[in-house]
Amino acid sequence: MPLKKIPNVISPDLLHVLAQMGHGDDIVFADAHFPSNSVAKAQGAILVRCDGLSIPPLLEGVLELFPLDPYVAQPAGVMDPVPSDKEKGIKVPVWDKYQEIINKAEGKEISFEKIERFEFYERAKKAFAVVHTGETAIYGNLILKKGLAL
Repeated sequence: MPLKKIPNVISPDLLHVLAQMGHGDDIVFADAHFPSNSVAKAQGAILVRCDGLSIPPLLEGVLELFPLDPYVAQPAGVMDPVPSDKEKGIKVPVWDKYQEIINKAEGKEISFEKIERFEFYERAKKAFAVVHTGETAIYGNLILKKGLAL
């Protein structure tokens, strides 16, 4: 029987990770193409598989349980497109959805940090956990920093 008020997209493994995380820890929501296994193994991040889910419903569920860090300017970061994709004018519409979900959950506007691709990988290696999703949007990766429930 499911627990009350736990969103149904939150698996027991993901719930356990969220509960273990402390203030200032990062969690990565990785798209389907992200090298989640190798990134998680690099420095011991916990890998959680959520292959059948896209990031927006996971993000909505997680943010019902998880406060963002109010003490940093940008507690959410996305992978910035590489220069050649920027030159092509690539758009990342899923970021608008993430922005909408995060702003609603936080009750205020949160700006995203745009993180260069290889720096994103390095930050992900230091994260507490990497959640591998079925997200197929290009540049759909997201890092969140856990805060305090004030």
